[in-house]
Amino acid sequence: MADAASRLTTLAEDLLGTPFPVRLRAWDGSEAGPEGGPVLIVRRRRALRRLLWKPGELGLARAWVAGEVDVEGDLYEVLDRLTGLLWEREEETRSALGSVRDPKLRAAALALLGLAGPLPPPPPPAEELRRRSGSRHSKRRDKQAVSHHYDVGNDFYALVLGPSMVYSCAYWTEGGTLEDAQRDKLDLISRKLGLKEGVRLLDVGCGWGSMAIHAARAYGARVVGVTLSREQAAYARKRIAEEGLADRIEIRVQDYRDVSDGPYDAISSIGMAEHVGAVRYREYADTLYALLKPGGRLLNHQISRRPEPDESAYRVDAFIDAYVFPDGELAPMGRTLTLLEDAGFEVRDVEALREHYALTLRRWVANLEGDWARAVRGTSPGRARIWRLYMAASAVSFERNRIGVNQFLAVRTPVSGPSGVGLRPRVWNEAR
Repeated sequence: MADAASRLTTLAEDLLGTPFPVRLRAWDGSEAGPEGGPVLIVRRRRALRRLLWKPGELGLARAWVAGEVDVEGDLYEVLDRLTGLLWEREEETRSALGSVRDPKLRAAALALLGLAGPLPPPPPPAEELRRRSGSRHSKRRDKQAVSHHYDVGNDFYALVLGPSMVYSCAYWTEGGTLEDAQRDKLDLISRKLGLKEGVRLLDVGCGWGSMAIHAARAYGARVVGVTLSREQAAYARKRIAEEGLADRIEIRVQDYRDVSDGPYDAISSIGMAEHVGAVRYREYADTLYALLKPGGRLLNHQISRRPEPDESAYRVDAFIDAYVFPDGELAPMGRTLTLLEDAGFEVRDVEALREHYALTLRRWVANLEGDWARAVRGTSPGRARIWRLYMAASAVSFERNRIGVNQFLAVRTPVSGPSGVGLRPRVWNEAR
């Protein structure tokens, strides 16, 4: 088929009402669009069939995971140009794609059909989660969602995350390594929580045990870590035994809602609350409040999103929901703060770390790209492509202030009033 790239570019420009921002190469070898930058490659015609059946993000995601769409050159630049175009023209794009009665949309669909080849579309990639049991955010379904994301293989995560095995935003200083920044983040959390010898800490969503190990080794805390991932728990227990900390740390495969051995002096919840969901968040806050002793502290480290003009219009990202964090939901920072207060907490400090997460994600992507063949062997080509896309796209989202990440320090302040935090709480940012 002659010059498929020009036809696709023209079609995109007609729909978007603006020049297509990157060069495009089609399956027939043709190219169109601005020269001198990265190239968006449509390797297979069947990628267009996916778009016809699932217009928008999910269709594109399936094509990417299947290797039918790729990027030559700087992935971040392509994502920045494309997502910037779509975000800045969000209302126009929704209008253009919003109605099958729109003549422009019908003409585009017919043109795409002519390029796409024989229908029906190929099945979704094997990595897509489609079967979900139980109601949204039930214990059974949450366990399935966590397993889908975290039971990918500990070797794969070790490659991406590096020796720290910390899967959340690092805390950067000038010239530090990823491992330095992750250690500094764990130490910042420990100082905010006021950890010291003998303090009893509950680490909710404990991952591969890094926070538990740091709290026990550096501060002498006694730690219970809970996770729904059996692979994470096995890895954490092995690390703890090697560190000689088995007498100070217990790792459980347990839902936080089933923890019943409070009270604890402190609770850390790092990158876990995103899995809770809007319908369960008050329950989450109530549960953690009940597990703390009076005067106990919670450090809630959580990704946020910008508020919607109409919050009822919020929808979970289709690619993330199907391939990365099933049932994951982000809330505006203000909503999280309000729910913590509704549960009875006194929120004493909020620290925004948005730029820190962009830097962290770029390091993870570099780790993945730097040992790509090993990553593919450890999982699958599709799974490695998922992680590359979601981490790079997330970095761009943090850089553009589409999403953020915040640490909330909250206290179960007793009725008598003393919070125990001190008059100048930000001294924890000073080096020990």
